[in-house]
Amino acid sequence: MKNVSQKTAFFALFVALAFVFSYLESLIPLNFGVPGIKLGLANLVVVTAMYTVGEKQAFAVSVIRILLAGLTFGGVFSLVYSLAGGVLSFCAMLLAKRCKSLSVTGVSIIGGATHNIGQIAAAAVVMETYRIVYYLPVLLLAGAVTGAVIGVVSRMIINRLNQVIKK
Repeated sequence: MKNVSQKTAFFALFVALAFVFSYLESLIPLNFGVPGIKLGLANLVVVTAMYTVGEKQAFAVSVIRILLAGLTFGGVFSLVYSLAGGVLSFCAMLLAKRCKSLSVTGVSIIGGATHNIGQIAAAAVVMETYRIVYYLPVLLLAGAVTGAVIGVVSRMIINRLNQVIKK
């Protein structure tokens, strides 16, 4: 990013886009027989922000989006699950990104998978049962697949944004 004004504008845009994507995702009826499988559209914005405006700003985008979406479209439990998944996912993506050996797609796959781990862990605590862990293999697979798609699209957006910013 060239300057503070540009970073601020992109930050605001990313928060708005992440919130809109969360809303759009809530309208998409996905039923694979396992509760909790989602496309992760808002993570497209978080991954893109991580590589364009910075890691701290991307974390803020993620947390603000989760809070806004949770308070607007969900309840207390969905907010808890989303925060647990979102924070764990972001931390894992941050570590993966800093390794420098993984592509944007690899980082996103890790984010998709760890988001589900965080949600299952929160659900196990809230529901006071470990049996919820039986959902984890399916959720990890779904997270990896959606993470890969989000990663590929993020890479294309990041490349395009970098071209626009350099002009």
